[in-house]
Amino acid sequence: MALADEFEAERPRLVGLAARVLADRAEAEDVVQQAWLRLDRTDADIESLPAWLTTVTTRLCLDRLRSRTPVPEDDLDVEETAPDPADEVALAETVGVALQVVLDRLTPGERVALVLHDSFGFEFGTIAAVLDTTPAAARKLASRARAKVRQPVPEDRLADWEVVDAFMAAARGGDLDRLLALLAPDVGVDADDAAVAAGTPARIEGRRAVAGFFDGSAHAALAVLVGDRPAAAYYHRGRAMVLFDFTVVDGIVHRITFRAAPDVLAQVTRRDGAVGRA
Repeated sequence: MALADEFEAERPRLVGLAARVLADRAEAEDVVQQAWLRLDRTDADIESLPAWLTTVTTRLCLDRLRSRTPVPEDDLDVEETAPDPADEVALAETVGVALQVVLDRLTPGERVALVLHDSFGFEFGTIAAVLDTTPAAARKLASRARAKVRQPVPEDRLADWEVVDAFMAAARGGDLDRLLALLAPDVGVDADDAAVAAGTPARIEGRRAVAGFFDGSAHAALAVLVGDRPAAAYYHRGRAMVLFDFTVVDGIVHRITFRAAPDVLAQVTRRDGAVGRA
Protein backbone atom coordinates (compact mmCIF):
# COMPACT_ATOMS: atom_id res chain seq x y z
CA MET A 1 0.00 0.00 0.00
CA ALA A 2 1.32 3.49 -0.89
CA LEU A 3 2.26 5.80 1.98
CA ALA A 4 -0.50 8.27 1.07
CA ASP A 5 -3.08 5.48 1.12
CA GLU A 6 -1.85 4.27 4.51
CA PHE A 7 -2.14 7.81 5.86
CA GLU A 8 -5.67 8.25 4.47
CA ALA A 9 -6.68 5.06 6.23
CA GLU A 10 -5.47 6.59 9.51
CA ARG A 11 -6.88 10.09 8.90
CA PRO A 12 -10.37 9.57 10.46
CA ARG A 13 -8.86 8.17 13.66
CA LEU A 14 -6.32 11.01 13.88
CA VAL A 15 -8.93 13.70 13.27
CA GLY A 16 -11.13 12.16 15.96
CA LEU A 17 -8.25 12.17 18.45
CA ALA A 18 -7.20 15.74 17.64
CA ALA A 19 -10.79 16.99 17.76
CA ARG A 20 -11.25 15.47 21.21
CA VAL A 21 -8.05 17.08 22.50
CA LEU A 22 -8.58 20.50 20.88
CA ALA A 23 -12.41 20.63 20.93
CA ASP A 24 -12.25 22.20 17.47
CA ARG A 25 -12.91 20.07 14.38
CA ALA A 26 -11.45 22.54 11.88
CA GLU A 27 -8.28 22.95 13.93
CA ALA A 28 -8.05 19.16 14.28
CA GLU A 29 -8.20 18.70 10.52
CA ASP A 30 -5.46 21.31 10.12
CA VAL A 31 -3.27 19.50 12.66
CA VAL A 32 -3.73 16.17 10.89
CA GLN A 33 -2.79 17.77 7.59
CA GLN A 34 0.39 19.06 9.25
CA ALA A 35 1.09 15.50 10.38
CA TRP A 36 0.82 14.33 6.77
CA LEU A 37 3.27 17.01 5.64
CA ARG A 38 5.75 15.85 8.27
CA LEU A 39 5.27 12.24 7.21
CA ASP A 40 5.73 13.13 3.55
CA ARG A 41 9.03 14.90 4.33
CA THR A 42 10.51 12.43 6.79
CA ASP A 43 13.23 9.96 5.89
CA ALA A 44 13.01 8.22 9.27
CA ASP A 45 12.61 4.46 9.44
CA ILE A 46 9.05 4.18 10.82
CA GLU A 47 8.44 0.89 12.61
CA SER A 48 4.73 1.49 13.26
CA LEU A 49 2.97 4.12 11.16
CA PRO A 50 -0.15 4.37 13.41
CA ALA A 51 2.03 4.91 16.50
CA TRP A 52 4.23 7.45 14.71
CA LEU A 53 1.22 9.39 13.46
CA THR A 54 -0.44 9.31 16.89
CA THR A 55 2.69 10.76 18.49
CA VAL A 56 3.17 13.48 15.88
CA THR A 57 -0.51 14.46 15.86
CA THR A 58 -0.70 14.63 19.65
CA ARG A 59 2.47 16.73 19.88
CA LEU A 60 1.06 19.11 17.28
CA CYS A 61 -2.07 19.34 19.43
CA LEU A 62 0.13 20.12 22.42
CA ASP A 63 1.67 23.01 20.51
CA ARG A 64 -1.80 24.35 19.75
CA LEU A 65 -2.86 24.06 23.39
CA ARG A 66 0.32 25.75 24.63
CA SER A 67 -0.23 28.64 22.22
CA ARG A 68 -3.57 29.43 23.80
CA THR A 69 -4.01 31.59 26.88
CA PRO A 70 -2.02 29.96 29.70
CA VAL A 71 -4.08 28.25 32.40
CA PRO A 72 -3.27 28.48 36.11
CA GLU A 73 -1.15 25.72 37.60
CA ASP A 74 -3.25 24.68 40.61
CA ASP A 75 -1.62 22.38 43.16
CA LEU A 76 -3.95 19.51 44.02
CA ASP A 77 -3.33 16.69 46.43
CA VAL A 78 -4.28 13.66 44.38
CA GLU A 79 -4.76 10.28 45.99
CA GLU A 80 -3.25 7.65 43.68
CA THR A 81 -6.06 5.10 43.71
CA ALA A 82 -7.54 3.05 40.89
CA PRO A 83 -10.50 4.96 39.39
CA ASP A 84 -13.99 3.49 39.55
CA PRO A 85 -14.93 2.05 36.10
CA ALA A 86 -18.21 3.96 36.22
CA ASP A 87 -16.27 7.17 36.77
CA GLU A 88 -14.04 6.33 33.80
CA VAL A 89 -17.08 6.05 31.52
CA ALA A 90 -18.59 9.28 32.82
CA LEU A 91 -15.31 11.12 32.45
CA ALA A 92 -14.80 9.83 28.92
CA GLU A 93 -18.23 11.14 27.97
CA THR A 94 -17.50 14.43 29.71
CA VAL A 95 -14.27 14.90 27.79
CA GLY A 96 -16.06 14.14 24.56
CA VAL A 97 -19.15 16.33 24.65
CA ALA A 98 -19.35 18.60 27.70
CA LEU A 99 -17.57 20.79 30.24
CA GLN A 100 -15.22 22.34 27.70
CA VAL A 101 -14.84 25.33 30.00
CA VAL A 102 -13.58 22.98 32.73
CA LEU A 103 -11.18 21.28 30.32
CA ASP A 104 -9.81 24.68 29.41
CA ARG A 105 -8.63 24.94 33.04
CA LEU A 106 -6.29 21.96 32.55
CA THR A 107 -2.67 22.34 31.57
CA PRO A 108 -1.85 20.98 28.08
CA GLY A 109 -0.13 17.93 29.61
CA GLU A 110 -3.07 17.17 31.91
CA ARG A 111 -5.54 17.55 29.08
CA VAL A 112 -3.62 15.25 26.73
CA ALA A 113 -3.05 12.63 29.44
CA LEU A 114 -6.74 12.61 30.40
CA VAL A 115 -8.06 12.43 26.84
CA LEU A 116 -5.59 9.79 25.65
CA HIS A 117 -6.11 7.57 28.69
CA ASP A 118 -9.75 8.02 29.67
CA SER A 119 -11.23 8.54 26.19
CA PHE A 120 -8.96 6.44 23.99
CA GLY A 121 -7.53 3.86 26.40
CA PHE A 122 -3.84 4.53 25.75
CA GLU A 123 -1.41 3.02 28.25
CA PHE A 124 0.59 5.44 30.35
CA GLY A 125 3.82 4.22 28.77
CA THR A 126 2.58 5.42 25.39
CA ILE A 127 1.31 8.70 26.84
CA ALA A 128 4.66 9.23 28.56
CA ALA A 129 6.47 8.89 25.22
CA VAL A 130 4.18 11.48 23.64
CA LEU A 131 4.67 13.92 26.52
CA ASP A 132 8.39 13.19 26.85
CA THR A 133 8.04 12.18 30.49
CA THR A 134 7.83 9.01 32.62
CA PRO A 135 4.80 6.70 32.92
CA ALA A 136 4.49 7.65 36.59
CA ALA A 137 4.43 11.34 35.70
CA ALA A 138 1.88 10.73 32.94
CA ARG A 139 -0.33 8.86 35.42
CA LYS A 140 -0.02 11.79 37.83
CA LEU A 141 -1.04 14.24 35.10
CA ALA A 142 -4.16 12.19 34.34
CA SER A 143 -4.99 11.96 38.05
CA ARG A 144 -4.65 15.72 38.48
CA ALA A 145 -6.83 16.31 35.43
CA ARG A 146 -9.45 13.84 36.66
CA ALA A 147 -9.58 15.62 40.02
CA LYS A 148 -10.01 19.02 38.36
CA VAL A 149 -12.76 17.77 36.04
CA ARG A 150 -14.65 16.36 39.05
CA GLN A 151 -14.51 19.68 40.87
CA PRO A 152 -17.79 21.61 40.56
CA VAL A 153 -17.29 24.96 38.84
CA PRO A 154 -20.13 27.41 39.48
CA GLU A 155 -20.96 29.50 36.41
CA ASP A 156 -20.59 32.75 38.31
CA ARG A 157 -16.95 31.87 39.08
CA LEU A 158 -15.92 31.41 35.45
CA ALA A 159 -13.45 34.00 34.23
CA ASP A 160 -14.66 36.16 31.36
CA TRP A 161 -11.82 34.95 29.14
CA GLU A 162 -12.95 31.35 29.67
CA VAL A 163 -16.46 32.23 28.51
CA VAL A 164 -15.20 34.16 25.48
CA ASP A 165 -12.81 31.38 24.46
CA ALA A 166 -15.43 28.68 25.03
CA PHE A 167 -17.87 30.61 22.83
CA MET A 168 -15.34 31.07 20.02
CA ALA A 169 -14.32 27.39 20.17
CA ALA A 170 -17.98 26.39 19.91
CA ALA A 171 -18.42 28.76 16.95
CA ARG A 172 -15.44 27.32 15.08
CA GLY A 173 -16.45 23.77 15.92
CA GLY A 174 -20.09 24.19 14.87
CA ASP A 175 -21.37 23.25 18.35
CA LEU A 176 -24.79 24.93 18.26
CA ASP A 177 -25.97 23.50 21.60
CA ARG A 178 -22.93 24.86 23.39
CA LEU A 179 -23.34 28.28 21.75
CA LEU A 180 -26.95 28.41 22.96
CA ALA A 181 -25.87 27.45 26.48
CA LEU A 182 -23.39 30.32 26.61
CA LEU A 183 -25.84 32.99 25.42
CA ALA A 184 -28.39 34.94 27.43
CA PRO A 185 -32.00 34.63 26.14
CA ASP A 186 -32.08 38.33 25.18
CA VAL A 187 -28.54 38.44 23.77
CA GLY A 188 -27.94 40.83 20.91
CA VAL A 189 -25.24 41.67 18.38
CA ASP A 190 -24.57 45.18 17.15
CA ALA A 191 -21.76 46.92 15.28
CA ASP A 192 -20.09 50.27 14.86
CA ASP A 193 -20.21 52.02 11.48
CA ALA A 194 -16.71 50.87 10.50
CA ALA A 195 -17.59 47.23 11.17
CA VAL A 196 -20.80 47.48 9.15
CA ALA A 197 -18.79 49.00 6.30
CA ALA A 198 -16.41 46.02 6.58
CA GLY A 199 -19.31 43.61 6.07
CA THR A 200 -20.62 42.67 9.54
CA PRO A 201 -24.36 42.69 10.27
CA ALA A 202 -25.58 45.86 11.94
CA ARG A 203 -27.83 44.02 14.39
CA ILE A 204 -28.89 40.49 15.39
CA GLU A 205 -31.32 39.89 18.23
CA GLY A 206 -32.15 36.76 20.22
CA ARG A 207 -30.28 33.68 21.35
CA ARG A 208 -31.13 31.42 18.39
CA ALA A 209 -30.41 34.07 15.78
CA VAL A 210 -27.04 34.93 17.34
CA ALA A 211 -26.06 31.29 17.79
CA GLY A 212 -27.09 30.52 14.21
CA PHE A 213 -24.95 33.37 12.88
CA PHE A 214 -21.82 32.20 14.71
CA ASP A 215 -22.39 28.45 14.27
CA GLY A 216 -19.48 27.07 12.22
CA SER A 217 -17.94 30.50 11.64
CA ALA A 218 -15.15 32.74 12.98
CA HIS A 219 -12.29 30.46 11.88
CA ALA A 220 -9.98 33.44 11.35
CA ALA A 221 -10.73 34.99 14.75
CA LEU A 222 -8.01 34.96 17.39
CA ALA A 223 -8.02 35.47 21.17
CA VAL A 224 -7.18 39.08 22.04
CA LEU A 225 -7.35 41.73 24.72
CA VAL A 226 -8.88 45.15 24.09
CA GLY A 227 -7.58 47.25 26.94
CA ASP A 228 -7.89 44.78 29.82
CA ARG A 229 -10.99 42.95 28.50
CA PRO A 230 -10.83 39.50 26.87
CA ALA A 231 -12.23 39.45 23.36
CA ALA A 232 -11.65 37.98 19.90
CA ALA A 233 -10.71 39.61 16.63
CA TYR A 234 -10.78 38.73 12.95
CA TYR A 235 -7.25 38.96 11.55
CA HIS A 236 -6.08 39.41 7.96
CA ARG A 237 -2.40 39.30 7.05
CA GLY A 238 -1.39 39.74 10.67
CA ARG A 239 -3.63 42.75 11.35
CA ALA A 240 -6.76 42.95 13.48
CA MET A 241 -9.60 43.97 11.15
CA VAL A 242 -12.75 43.49 13.26
CA LEU A 243 -13.00 43.16 17.02
CA PHE A 244 -15.63 40.91 18.63
CA ASP A 245 -16.27 42.80 21.89
CA PHE A 246 -18.11 40.63 24.46
CA THR A 247 -20.26 41.69 27.39
CA VAL A 248 -20.17 38.76 29.85
CA VAL A 249 -22.25 38.72 33.04
CA ASP A 250 -22.17 35.77 35.47
CA GLY A 251 -20.63 33.43 32.93
CA ILE A 252 -23.13 34.21 30.14
CA VAL A 253 -22.69 36.32 26.99
CA HIS A 254 -25.23 39.18 26.99
CA ARG A 255 -23.97 41.21 24.01
CA ILE A 256 -21.38 41.05 21.25
CA THR A 257 -20.35 44.23 19.46
CA PHE A 258 -18.39 44.22 16.22
CA ARG A 259 -15.92 47.11 16.23
CA ALA A 260 -13.58 48.21 13.46
CA ALA A 261 -12.91 51.85 14.30
CA PRO A 262 -9.15 52.50 14.01
CA ASP A 263 -8.87 53.89 17.55
CA VAL A 264 -10.44 50.70 18.93
CA LEU A 265 -8.32 48.33 16.82
CA ALA A 266 -5.22 50.19 18.01
CA GLN A 267 -5.94 48.87 21.53
CA VAL A 268 -6.14 45.21 20.42
CA THR A 269 -3.34 42.85 21.48
CA ARG A 270 -2.99 39.08 21.05
CA ARG A 271 -3.54 36.80 24.07
CA ASP A 272 -1.23 33.99 22.92
CA GLY A 273 1.09 32.26 25.40
CA ALA A 274 4.48 30.71 24.70
CA VAL A 275 4.47 28.13 21.92
CA GLY A 276 5.66 24.69 22.98
CA ARG A 277 7.86 22.40 20.93
CA ALA A 278 6.67 19.41 18.96
